[in-house]
Amino acid sequence: MVEGQSWTTRRGSNPRPDPSPADQVLDIPATPTGDVRATSSIGSLLSPNILTAAIIASWYLSNIGVLLLNKYLLSIYGFRYPIFLTMLHMLSCAGYSLAAIRWLAVVPPQNILSRRQFFKILALSAIFCFSVVCGNTSLRYLPVSFNQAIGATTPFFTAIFAFLITFKKETAEVYLSLLPVVFGIVVASNSEPLFHLFGFLVCVGSTAGRALKSVVQGLLLTSEAEKLHSMNLLLYMAPMAAMILLPITLYIEGNVFAITIEKARSDKFIVFLLAGNATVAYLVNLTNFLVTKHTSALTLQVLGNAKAAVAAVVSVMIFRNPVTVMGITGFAVTVMGVVLYSEAKKRSKATAH
Repeated sequence: MVEGQSWTTRRGSNPRPDPSPADQVLDIPATPTGDVRATSSIGSLLSPNILTAAIIASWYLSNIGVLLLNKYLLSIYGFRYPIFLTMLHMLSCAGYSLAAIRWLAVVPPQNILSRRQFFKILALSAIFCFSVVCGNTSLRYLPVSFNQAIGATTPFFTAIFAFLITFKKETAEVYLSLLPVVFGIVVASNSEPLFHLFGFLVCVGSTAGRALKSVVQGLLLTSEAEKLHSMNLLLYMAPMAAMILLPITLYIEGNVFAITIEKARSDKFIVFLLAGNATVAYLVNLTNFLVTKHTSALTLQVLGNAKAAVAAVVSVMIFRNPVTVMGITGFAVTVMGVVLYSEAKKRSKATAH
């Protein structure tokens, strides 16, 4: 019966020839939704090169921004409490680091594994406090341009502390490259119109503290079990540093909390300044990590050399502090010495390997 004929039989009764390649059905993908198209366009716009350039620009802006804000607050605005300001920076770094690591998962969280490791981090926090407080204090007395010129001598102090603490000797080429670093800062100091002896000494102390921290950090946290990611290290160091600074600011700067609250009542702008300053202070550390992640530690070092010069130029343009030809020459010699030092270190490591 025709009614009983299967669909297969009926289909086979009228066979079709094998389709030619031209008749093949093309597998056309479905049209993406608006969200997917938007994501794709953003991804194409944010190419790796553009993303890296944006991160580097953010690093420059945050580094120079925190310097200028510190200078404005401590010297021009008249908020003469550098220790309290540093403590706010540490509290900000602690809060933002907690959010970035625990909630946003910027890096995997790491825990302190032993009491010994805890005291090592505490020691680093104390050195960190000393360096940052001295740096902020120097901005009360020195222009940013001269502050950056002194800060450029960090490799000189790093080489000294590495030799004194770890007995690590560098090649003759590395030590020779440090001569223009020191000579340049001597020239710049002798010709600085706004030279202030106390400001100069605390700025040197800040630079030496920064170098000491890097050497001690490499010495204390060298084992694989104790190594901490830079963002995790900041998470633990920042609250420790804030606790160290709290009694110091109360003893040296008096009733600074009441004074700040009173200032905020009469001038709301200071709340914006302090909050913005503390936020930018954290962004310095975040962008520092991001630049290293997307480039390399060597690139960060090279960018840091250029950053000092850029910060000096921007500060002169904004604050209009006087500069001399000899001062500019001395700063340039120091920066060139740092560049030579970086190249000498790179060749020394290549030879060692």
